[in-house]
Amino acid sequence: MKYTIQTSVSGDFDQVVETTIDELEDEGFGVLCDIDVQATLEEKLGEEFRQYRILGACNPGLAHEGLNEEIELGALLPCNVIVYETDDSEVIVSAVDPQQLVGIADNEALDSIANEVHDRFERVLASVADELESSTEI
Repeated sequence: MKYTIQTSVSGDFDQVVETTIDELEDEGFGVLCDIDVQATLEEKLGEEFRQYRILGACNPGLAHEGLNEEIELGALLPCNVIVYETDDSEVIVSAVDPQQLVGIADNEALDSIANEVHDRFERVLASVADELESSTEI
């Protein structure tokens, strides 16, 4: 089962992260947490790992609406967006597919909210790709 939506871009990893955060903000999402997996694994385990960040994104209005429909929805929040570097030096930006995520709640009242978040994440990913493509063209 596919549970993410994603795009692949070329560019500086940190620039991709910053562009992703900016585009999330443009769609009404705040980043509540930013986990640097590479640094954490190095610090906690002494292990090397690729550049990998987990951004916990939340749109307060949509979260409030969802929690009013399903109080246990908080266990699935915030929605994670990950940015990681591949072995081929591409950078992947991947967001949890909210349609799949809320499907486990089996509450049809969440469908329209999940569709809205899905559409916003699709626009974020498209904007990240467009922004980085245009910034590398000279």
